[in-house]
Amino acid sequence: MELFLLYRTEEEADMNDWKLPLAFMKKRHSEKIEGSKALAQSWRMKDRMKTVSVALVLCLNVGVDPPDVVKTSPCARLECWIDPLSMSPQKALETIGANLQKQYENWQPRARYKQSLDPTVDEVKKLCTSLRRNAKEERVLFHYNGHGVPRPTVNGEIWVFNKNYTQYIPLSIYDLQTWMGSPSIFVYDCSNAGIIVKSFKQFALQREQELEVAAINPSHPLAQMPLPPSMKNCIQLAACEASELLPMNPDLPADLFTSCLTTPIKIALRWFCMQKSAKLVPGVTLDLIEKIPGRLNDRRTPLGELNWIFTAITDTIAWNVLPRDLFQKLFRQDLLVASLFRNFLLAERIMRSYNCTPVSSPRLPPTYMHAMWQAWDLAVDICLSQLPTIIEEGTAFRHSPFFAEQLTAFQVWLTMGVENRNPPEQLPIVLQVLLSQVHRLRALDLLGRFLDLGPWAVSLALSVGIFPYVLKLLQSSARELRPLLVFIWAKILAVDSSCQADLVKDNGHKYFLSVLADNYMPAEHRTMAVFILAVIVNNYTTGQEACLQGNLIANCLEQLSDPHPLLRQWVAICLGRIWQNFDPARWCGVRDSAHEKLYTLLSDPIPEVRCAAVFALGTFVGNSAERTDHSTTIDHNVAMMLAQLINDGSPVVRKELVVALSHLVVQYESNFCTVALQFIEEEKNYSVPSPANTAEPGNLTPVRDSPAIPRLRSVNSYTNIRTATTARNLNKSLQNLNLNEEGGPAAFSPGNLSTSSSASSTLGSPDNDEYILSFETIDKMRRVSSYSSLNSLIGVSFNSVYTQIWRVLLHLAADPFPEVSDLAMKVLNSIAYKATMNARPQRILDSGSLTQSAPASPTSKGTHIHQAGGSPPMPSTSSSSLTNDVPKPPTREQPATRPPYTPTLGGQAPHSHQFTRTRKMFDKGPEQAAEDSDEPGGHRNYISPALQTGLCDWSAKYFAQPVMKIPEEHDLESQVRLERQWRFLRNARVRRQSRSIIQRGISRLDDQIFINRNPGVPSVVKFHPFNTCIAVADKDSICFWDWEKGERLDYFYNGNPRYTRITSMEYLNGHDCSLLLTATDDGALRIWKNFADQKNPEMVTAWQGLSDMLPTTRGLARRVSIYLDRSKQGGAGMVVDWEQETGFLMTSGDVRVVRIWDTDREMKVQDIPTGADSCVTSLSCDSQRSLIVAGLGDGSVRVFDRRMGPNECRVMTYREHGAWVVKAHLQKETDGHIISVSVNGDVRFFEPRMPESINVLQTVKGLTALDIHPQANLFACGSMNQFIAVYNANGDVISNIKYYDGFMGQRIGAISCLAFHPHWPHLAVGSNDYYMSIYSAEKRLR
Repeated sequence: MELFLLYRTEEEADMNDWKLPLAFMKKRHSEKIEGSKALAQSWRMKDRMKTVSVALVLCLNVGVDPPDVVKTSPCARLECWIDPLSMSPQKALETIGANLQKQYENWQPRARYKQSLDPTVDEVKKLCTSLRRNAKEERVLFHYNGHGVPRPTVNGEIWVFNKNYTQYIPLSIYDLQTWMGSPSIFVYDCSNAGIIVKSFKQFALQREQELEVAAINPSHPLAQMPLPPSMKNCIQLAACEASELLPMNPDLPADLFTSCLTTPIKIALRWFCMQKSAKLVPGVTLDLIEKIPGRLNDRRTPLGELNWIFTAITDTIAWNVLPRDLFQKLFRQDLLVASLFRNFLLAERIMRSYNCTPVSSPRLPPTYMHAMWQAWDLAVDICLSQLPTIIEEGTAFRHSPFFAEQLTAFQVWLTMGVENRNPPEQLPIVLQVLLSQVHRLRALDLLGRFLDLGPWAVSLALSVGIFPYVLKLLQSSARELRPLLVFIWAKILAVDSSCQADLVKDNGHKYFLSVLADNYMPAEHRTMAVFILAVIVNNYTTGQEACLQGNLIANCLEQLSDPHPLLRQWVAICLGRIWQNFDPARWCGVRDSAHEKLYTLLSDPIPEVRCAAVFALGTFVGNSAERTDHSTTIDHNVAMMLAQLINDGSPVVRKELVVALSHLVVQYESNFCTVALQFIEEEKNYSVPSPANTAEPGNLTPVRDSPAIPRLRSVNSYTNIRTATTARNLNKSLQNLNLNEEGGPAAFSPGNLSTSSSASSTLGSPDNDEYILSFETIDKMRRVSSYSSLNSLIGVSFNSVYTQIWRVLLHLAADPFPEVSDLAMKVLNSIAYKATMNARPQRILDSGSLTQSAPASPTSKGTHIHQAGGSPPMPSTSSSSLTNDVPKPPTREQPATRPPYTPTLGGQAPHSHQFTRTRKMFDKGPEQAAEDSDEPGGHRNYISPALQTGLCDWSAKYFAQPVMKIPEEHDLESQVRLERQWRFLRNARVRRQSRSIIQRGISRLDDQIFINRNPGVPSVVKFHPFNTCIAVADKDSICFWDWEKGERLDYFYNGNPRYTRITSMEYLNGHDCSLLLTATDDGALRIWKNFADQKNPEMVTAWQGLSDMLPTTRGLARRVSIYLDRSKQGGAGMVVDWEQETGFLMTSGDVRVVRIWDTDREMKVQDIPTGADSCVTSLSCDSQRSLIVAGLGDGSVRVFDRRMGPNECRVMTYREHGAWVVKAHLQKETDGHIISVSVNGDVRFFEPRMPESINVLQTVKGLTALDIHPQANLFACGSMNQFIAVYNANGDVISNIKYYDGFMGQRIGAISCLAFHPHWPHLAVGSNDYYMSIYSAEKRLR
């Protein structure tokens, strides 16, 4: 029975792994926030052309056969379907000419047609030159029928007549080229026509060479002549190869090639009837074909339908066989050329069956065997088989199933497909039926599913020529098309936003405005409509005007509170874009109180929505039009609302916040310059409190026995120290970071970031060229402004709005997420630069001139900016080489592989200068070597009005990516899913094996299974719950060890400022894709991924978990004074507890509240007041019972129920400990107890419902660290007295550890931290002598 129960709990635990939510795994955490690379637009025809003039040159000389052709008898006679011998020669000639013109007019009715019947050379010349003159740059067609003259010559001549028709006169192709010019198209219907094509190319090449010669050498005789036109843009169609004669079969017309090109359906049907297979269609004769009812351009009639099918098939063959650019040029650029080439494919099929090979230039791959011709034969067959009954009995015509079948084939391709395969052959056919009432609904649905495959599919569809069709469909009022069209347009605009102009030009935007305003439309379709509108108004004034008139703002404001988050996000982005640099829209927004309606989104549960709202408010205040008092008041209101987001949990939101405030800064530059000067002055006159010169033990060891400085792994959000190539560079970086000359840590006011008494506070210190205000200066300003709490910001009198916003920016410049602080540093430095330039002593400025910020003159580039009369400070000699600290990279460096957005720096002032984004803060300007350049780069990196984060483009990527595809993690066969399955099986194995060991009982715990020297003094250790990895944090770096193999996996810098330290760590998603959370005692939380594997560690996110950490003597080694009076010292740092089931993170420390963060929403959900006057030293929570237990520095243990209001949520307070609580632990079972331990060594057990402890055990005094094993009921105590005692639940000591194994039995150092493994009976111990060891139960148990 017991076994069965055990098995059940195990099954449940494994199922629970699948149910547990994952934190920080959304797209915004795993992707870089930037748009996709714009695809090159190859689909737009750069030069659409028209064939405007046509020369029809017929050399028939009816009745006289040329001497070099021996005709068969009977022979092919028909020309343009007329028998020339059936009437007088002259009449025949004129009728044939008129007929040919009619045949061409079917394809291009608007062109000018000129016939030249049996002409002379002069007549041809006159004809061609006049047509070219009229056509200007457009295309001219030259049609030549040479059936009544000799064949073309090898010298490149065709034949015409003399005036009296007594001689054949040669006409050189070279001359013809000269008269016709370019662009032109030539059709040759004569035997040996391939010769003309060859000669034409040779002459064209000769022309190119002549042009080159004339260009190089102006005195050359060629240069004096009129330049011959280039023949690059010429197209030729010839009836046969150079050595072939035209077919003479009497069943065929004599001008078979012309018939194929101009009357394709007629000749195709005749040819079909001449094949043997036609006998399978009874009753169809050549006479019957003549009687097919209908018109070519009416698709509902048999003839029209055949013509439509023929167009679809030839288009499809061409698209599948031709290279894309050739297809575009021949089949999409010019209507007549496209028709001729489609028909040329038929000519190739028919004429090859008579051993003739039509030739084209540019040459096409052979298409006569393409499988689609069989579909054509079937369609003809089905149509002709109905003819006898239709004609004789008048039965109704049954439409061809061709299009429906082709759509089915396309559907099969979509459903059965794999990635990376050839595009679907039927795409051009889908295009053909988009405008057909019968098929369009299905075609649009399939097209949408195709476009959903990704940007490549959108590009393909655009290259086929889908654009004009979907544009035309927007004129349709059919409601059932709305969702499909909105989806298709969203896909197109996500890939190519340049279509905004076409939409506005054709009034397409009105379609989407009506979809957005239609509340019966599902939210996702309105989302796509608003996305499309957001693209239309993006940086496009015409679009902004059109949409403003279409009432877009009111429409959007109505949807701001929609339950669909993506819709809220895009509505906000759309608003932000419509009034971006477009004042009429801003005033329309003011009238509708748009800004006030947007305020509600600033506290939206979805970070992307908050982001979009910040973006919209940022562009709202960022307009550069004239300011009135009214608009200034609005700007101030908006600014103060935005300031509340200063401690938002999402870096994406804070980045957007910096950009929004930067718009305000640009707008009110002169006011901010005044504030900046005031702060710079105050900061100069302010003396830093002298640091407490107490060195941390072991941190000032003499160099000789310090461990070798370990090599830090480079980290993706902080460039590694190795990037500082030379020692000189390294020293520079360290001087800027050094705390003070003594190298000791210092004690300061809250929130300070570092104090460099090497005073790089002055502007433009020599080692700090890029930024005027160094990181230290900015931080000192924050302290000077005695900025007690950011929460008191709201409700400030307006004259100090600028001061408040400056403080917000100062705060953001110290943000734990590098991209946020980089942006804020840019904004601050831009203003500091302008302010100091304006206030330079050599410029005599009257007081009013502060309102215009004078840009720096270009000459000031190399000069330093000092305070008036001051001199730059000398850097102090760095003593950091004496400390045992790992040399850290400069406090603020640009990330190496995830650079933040490069704002497009507009050249708005001569001093703005583009920087590459991966530059260090302290190095020289672009292309200036850091080591030896004398002239420092001027101050650059200033904000331009175009500063942006890429959020909108990144959000737009959603629409470009597949929406209908099932996500990889839900696909049971995917790699992601299988890896996850493997991890969950591993978790089950660890749980099962560890449980069986613990159930056997643990009598000893002193078998040392791991020991190693850590690069820094361990301050926090944390076992990974399921793999063999342990994280060890020192003051500001984290080392990962594999405790089974005994090797170091990784060591990287956490990025916290010098005077802060890591005080706790947690694994998030430990059961699956683990992330590591580190908390530092300035209240910052950072989350890392890709650690302890071969990749570079990367910061996923970081935020200020606790904003109001109280002043503590942080620098002091916290455990030195443990047996002094702990309560006076303060300094619990920051303590956290993580709840995977709910995604909640509890944080507290040197504050008076327990703050709960929801990591899914990335926002604070609750502040529970502790009601005590001392710090929280330990937190433990249980999601089942909603309880939180906090141990405090005053010895009390407090229990909170987080379901209750702030005043009644403290449900119990135990005051039995007399001193600082080292650990308070709440057991996770339903009736689990609270176990708490104080510095004095008394362990107390509480039942949450009882007012007194139910058990007390006494352990060692002077406790420095303690941990409780959650499963095995063991607890371990470490003390300053250099030993570890392990106790069981009854209080019996089961092990005392005083010495390391090996190392000649060296004594254990003072214990700095302890941690049990959550499952295995392993205990990790870190001590002040840098050693990290792990102890376990005896071997026989394991």
